[in-house]
Amino acid sequence: MNTSPRPERTALAGSDAENCNTSANPAFGDVLEARLSRRNALRLSVGSAGAAVLGTVGLSACGGGGDAAPPASVPLALNFAAVPKSTADAVSVPAGYTAAVLFALGDPIAAATPDYRNDGTDGDFDNRAGDHHDGMEYFGLNATGTARDAAGSTRGLLVQNHEATSHAGARAGFPTEYASTYVHANGGTNTLPRPAAEVDKEVALHGLSIIEVSRNAGRFSYDKASAYNRRVTPLTAMRISGPARGHALMKTKHSVAGTDARGTLNNCGTGTTPWGTFLTGEENFAGYFTRSATDNADRAAAGDARSVVSLNRYGRSQGAASRHAWETGGPADAYARWNISALAGQPADGSGDYRNELNTFGWVVEMDPYDKAQAIRKRTALGRFAHESATFGLRTAGKPLAVYMGDDSRGEYIYKFVSAAAWSEADANPANRITTGDKYLDSGRLYVAKFNADGSGDWIELDIANAAIAGYATYAFADQADVLVNARLAADAVGATKMDRPEWCAVHPVTGEIYYTLTNNSNRKVEPTGSQMAVDAANPRAYSDSYGGGAPGAPGNIHGHIIRMKEAGGEGAATRFSWDVYLFGAEAGADAARVNLSALTAEQDFSSPDGLWFSPKTGLCFIQTDDGAYTDVSNCMMLAGIPGQVGDGAVVPLEYTKADASKLVVNARVGAKPTAATLRRFLVGPVDCEITGITETPDGKALFVNIQHPGESILQADIADPSRYTSHWPGNAGYGAGGANARPRSATIVITRDDGGVIGVSGDRFLNNN
Repeated sequence: MNTSPRPERTALAGSDAENCNTSANPAFGDVLEARLSRRNALRLSVGSAGAAVLGTVGLSACGGGGDAAPPASVPLALNFAAVPKSTADAVSVPAGYTAAVLFALGDPIAAATPDYRNDGTDGDFDNRAGDHHDGMEYFGLNATGTARDAAGSTRGLLVQNHEATSHAGARAGFPTEYASTYVHANGGTNTLPRPAAEVDKEVALHGLSIIEVSRNAGRFSYDKASAYNRRVTPLTAMRISGPARGHALMKTKHSVAGTDARGTLNNCGTGTTPWGTFLTGEENFAGYFTRSATDNADRAAAGDARSVVSLNRYGRSQGAASRHAWETGGPADAYARWNISALAGQPADGSGDYRNELNTFGWVVEMDPYDKAQAIRKRTALGRFAHESATFGLRTAGKPLAVYMGDDSRGEYIYKFVSAAAWSEADANPANRITTGDKYLDSGRLYVAKFNADGSGDWIELDIANAAIAGYATYAFADQADVLVNARLAADAVGATKMDRPEWCAVHPVTGEIYYTLTNNSNRKVEPTGSQMAVDAANPRAYSDSYGGGAPGAPGNIHGHIIRMKEAGGEGAATRFSWDVYLFGAEAGADAARVNLSALTAEQDFSSPDGLWFSPKTGLCFIQTDDGAYTDVSNCMMLAGIPGQVGDGAVVPLEYTKADASKLVVNARVGAKPTAATLRRFLVGPVDCEITGITETPDGKALFVNIQHPGESILQADIADPSRYTSHWPGNAGYGAGGANARPRSATIVITRDDGGVIGVSGDRFLNNN
């Protein structure tokens, strides 16, 4: 989920995410060659799927969570026919299911706010849905709506991220465009300075929405006037919590003590805590800020030259322009904060300008969705990087909690936080939820993953006491808080494994195994140069696809894969793990020996896995895509699967011939190949969208899914001509103003079975009986 021009469409532009990891951390294993030309790819027609096939997955009972132990074997039968691939500007779900739009960009969340006109004249986005709906979680309410009910399926709170806005950005052959095109009447102003009113609208499009939803006569709607409704934006007051609170690196003109921050930005994946709060990850935040062309010298003159290393590592080089030019909106503090240059005449500690403002972003943020009075926390103990989701491992009374996280940029790392406090079941429903988060999330150990070619792995603690960190020549760490603020540099120092954009992570609700989507990486090469990365055992493919990956035919890991990990002894605090690859993304007709290693069929094939989530009700694994390398064949999609376990497949040696004719072999650890009974396409979205964000009611009978940026970026010159839009969804589906010529809008849909049953499966034996 990257917000560079054409977000995540990396195969189209060859810029799948910022690539700031210039460390020399070694890759491992050997190499595979994979050659695939789109023009010569086999095109498989998709016929109607047959009846659902009964599948059974053996699940060993594991402790944790305080829930009753599930049956040792849970029979799951996928109860839907695979949805065909589609390039239509519509949402497709299986026969027997209905998808209805619930909540779209601009929808009002206050009684006095008028309906959205969707013509660029709307204002008051502090009281409207933001843009680019992303990660999302459901929190149950009791029947009267007065208190939390973890099992409440008829009434609840839906909390979701608004990652970014649709804009053209910089494209070859076109002028740079800063404005969020669809929300301005004329497409917005792209000359500088930008009008303050436009900047104010765009800032408010980011952040979070909290809305109350309820089910009546089998259909969900949201309550526009609910007292629970609220927006959290980049201007909302927040508390810095954990080891970096009050640290010198957090001091800004806004908070000279370094204890407070304003807002959250570029929110991507989400998570829930065992005590009933919401977690959101700040992902590609750096691009919103600018640095002057003289900033390096200015910092050196102020005695802070080492900060340049940090800024470069986090994606802000000297002279870097900002994505939306918000800093040009005026002299007021709300605009000045987007300029992180060291200003002349200001204190060297950063308390007189915003040179440290970038350090206040890139965290996991915790919020109590039920209580507006509780301060929102930025949890610095969990490290600072381009966070996707934050997912708890299975919990066991008397043992610490583990939280798994990924850093979504090319060549970045997989992380784990282990709490200092041992879990107490009394904290599952505490009197004060956010202070319970203080107990478990403000003190602990942060680890980074190193994958070994033999299928083992190591969690390496990021601690100032580690000689590799304390003596790192590239950056001189001051203390442990500095290690957390600059977690990427600390991970470089200890030799962590560079991964192919670790995005969402999810934990199997019974086995406790950890799954990560590795979306893609056009810089993964057999013979890398410069900042490119060599193929290795955990990222074993580099192959050609003429539709994307930079220059036509340029090899890389164009379609991505899903890696999974098993903690040693099933312990969240373990420092060793084993791993394999659950699925390799590929088109069905690709070379089975080199690319389509998971033997995907036309009913299962996918590219660029991104969102990932396990249903707590059924244990089904849902996989969502953000693809630019297969969209000549199908819009982005969501699949449902019944995964096995680490080690259920085979080791497949893959051979590549280098330019000098020498042979290199990498042993790819391929999980058991899916069948029609264990993996099927469940949904296909409209044109130019990303499928991202998923949650369900506790009874498993309503599934909420986000459709992000249909129609994606558009040039300002085209805004007056609806025929130039690539999508008109959801207006063309009858939702909101505009009809068949509507400006496209990100939106949340709710999917239900027409017979009122549990989503995705048949039977009545599930992981919980809510």
